[in-house]
Amino acid sequence: MLLQPALSKIGLMRRKGVRGSATRSAARGSSSSNTNRGRLVFAAAMRLRRRYDSFWRNNFYIEKSHEARRKILITDTTTKAAIVIHATGGIGHAVALRLANDGFAITAGYAGNAARGEEVVAAIKSTGGAAIAVKADVTNASDVEQLFKTTLNAFGRVDVVVHTAGIMPMSNIADGDLEIFDKVIATNLRGTFIVLSQAAKHVSEGGRILAFSSSVLAKSFPGYGSYCASKGGVEALVHVLANELRGRNITVNAVAPGPTGTELFVKGKSQEFIDQLAKMAPLERLGTPEDICNAVSFLAGPEGGWVNAQVFRVNGGFA
Repeated sequence: MLLQPALSKIGLMRRKGVRGSATRSAARGSSSSNTNRGRLVFAAAMRLRRRYDSFWRNNFYIEKSHEARRKILITDTTTKAAIVIHATGGIGHAVALRLANDGFAITAGYAGNAARGEEVVAAIKSTGGAAIAVKADVTNASDVEQLFKTTLNAFGRVDVVVHTAGIMPMSNIADGDLEIFDKVIATNLRGTFIVLSQAAKHVSEGGRILAFSSSVLAKSFPGYGSYCASKGGVEALVHVLANELRGRNITVNAVAPGPTGTELFVKGKSQEFIDQLAKMAPLERLGTPEDICNAVSFLAGPEGGWVNAQVFRVNGGFA
């Protein structure tokens, strides 16, 4: 409302100043001083107009541009919520703490050990963060559905989902152990499908969905048949879901760690074999959970907004 009189003044100055001066000059043959005065009035009016245009752009058009960017990138994680599934595992625990440090409220999903789930919550709250622990078996669709509902009830939104749950029993294909195969597929592949389904329904616009694959897929070691089959399926689901979520500004990626010093990795392996695997990467060491959660933090944050439908290998050059 305050700008309208300014516009009217511009028009009045143009009519009375410039045009009036021009008319009087033509009619009376006024001196050059009158002409110069008219030019000065016109220049002043144009400066006022430019100031008005600048004010309008700075306070309206740029604000709209900022709003559009907020729909594309997560620019403020202070009040956002992340679900970390299997937050009691080595990598999941590190991820939960890192995302909490990044400013997310955390739902720490766990399968069976409630005490370890509460330990994660306590660690986050001790540094001023917000967190809850929720039991959820990823092979049970009802559990996973309730996990998301509980998060929505607690925090009002779901912005990031990180699914780290998985098992890795060793078995040669020639053994034909269908019990192991079915169990691995049920947990690693079917469980991921269930989690991604709920994430697709509930993750907010501009959010992130991260599943876990493995760099072992690139090596095809003996004994990893069931595991590789399950993780190959996970990568396929990630690519498909990224396309299905077109238009919602949600990224879907897979994190594929190399050999990482966690309980899941060392279980059932000899120290000799573990040392051999550690030497395979040019950096000649096992990865750490912190190495992996650094990548997750990137993909879950604003800098990772242009990475989508990718398999993010974090392995020190292992593959």
